[in-house]
Amino acid sequence: MSLAVSATTSGAGQGPHILMTLDAVGGVWRYAMDLAIAMTREGYRFTFAGLGPQPSAAQRAEAEQIGQLLWLDAPLDWITEDETALDRIPDLLRQIVEAHEIDLVHLNLPSQAAGLSLDIPVIAVSHSCVVTWFAAVRHSAVPADWDWQRRRNREGFDHADAVVAPSHGHAAMLGDSYGKIANLHVVWNCSTARPESLAKEELVFAAGRWWDEGKNGALLDEAAPHSAWPLFMAGPVHGPSGQWQELKHVKALGELPHSEVKQWMTKAAIVASPSRYEPFGLAALEAAQAGAALVLADIPTYRELWDGAALFAPADDPQAFAAALNQLASNDVLRHDYAARAQERAGRYTLAAQAAAMQSIYADLLQPAHIQEA
Repeated sequence: MSLAVSATTSGAGQGPHILMTLDAVGGVWRYAMDLAIAMTREGYRFTFAGLGPQPSAAQRAEAEQIGQLLWLDAPLDWITEDETALDRIPDLLRQIVEAHEIDLVHLNLPSQAAGLSLDIPVIAVSHSCVVTWFAAVRHSAVPADWDWQRRRNREGFDHADAVVAPSHGHAAMLGDSYGKIANLHVVWNCSTARPESLAKEELVFAAGRWWDEGKNGALLDEAAPHSAWPLFMAGPVHGPSGQWQELKHVKALGELPHSEVKQWMTKAAIVASPSRYEPFGLAALEAAQAGAALVLADIPTYRELWDGAALFAPADDPQAFAAALNQLASNDVLRHDYAARAQERAGRYTLAAQAAAMQSIYADLLQPAHIQEA
């Protein structure tokens, strides 16, 4: 076991000290950085423990502006095929808790709480998981050789003092897949993007990891020939384990930097998301912030977040999806109305709201320790 330690440039102050796990390959990095910045304004201090592939120099510098960054010699559960490689994680986390006088542990993978026994509170946030993905996309349980993911997540939920989901829809999926989870909270995600104001163009845009069946890129590709406007799709079509999604009818842009994706969102009059599985769906939020009208798959998460502010279509009906796109494309008044509704609704999903909700959970868990100390 080893800890790769990066120098700290922060950590001043005497507020509660939080250990937060993260990774450098997914959306959790942005979630962790934004939330930690907001929470430091309230007096909290952060030490970050990274798992999986090493961060870039830019990511390392960003984290070290907020708190101390440690990188653990341990994998992420959704990357490794060797369950035993996760066994070292509890000891590594305990070492950090003891060495850095941590007051609360915030885990961004529930499996990291499996086998973790501490005298301080533990929060586990389920941003997504393989088990709920299979339930939503394949309508099945995970394959037998992946059942350890269900078992480890279940153990993690049981060891955590609080569990957080990014939507009621995802919380319901967790309940269906794992059974009752004690102290389960819903805290909506947010986006801190500040898109430019650009003139809208008559095009439909979508962004996602299209190799992922859950993103349902095949539906948009089939809908494209029936769309009155050209349909552009940005994102990778080849996955890390050999997955592949062929795109024959859309204008495929390939994988783009996030800055370019945001530029497409600012100029697209309509943004579509056909996902079968979305614990939250940041792409829809960023599109709404950019003033696009939304056409979304009719799944519980999207209904929860965007009902009344988007058009919905079945996630298994390409022609119905195209009809919804054309309904907006053919009616300027309706399209502008739905764009305005989406932009207004996006005002609910702010960093301030997310941080306030998480601070409330932090404070509730820390209160017994504070009372005991007093």
